[in-house]
Amino acid sequence: MSQKSGATRRDPGFTEKQGQYLAFIYTYSHMFRRAPAEADMQRHSRVAPPPVHQMVLTLERAGFIRRQPGVARSAAATLPIHAVSALRDE
Repeated sequence: MSQKSGATRRDPGFTEKQGQYLAFIYTYSHMFRRAPAEADMQRHSRVAPPPVHQMVLTLERAGFIRRQPGVARSAAATLPIHAVSALRDE
């Protein structure tokens, strides 16, 4: 029996690094009752602004998060929490 390509229970459809960003968005949003700014993601991930912004765009394009145009701190994960990786301190 051949397996269809795409996400499975063991393969959620995102990379480990994407999973860490999603976990950060979930955790931050739960702790502070608002979405993180890209600057918050930069501090946590210890990377420059362009890669963080690119990751946000990638996550949005893939449908893992949604944002409201022109609204700061609007990134919201669209996956259920159990589908997201555990947050690791890098």
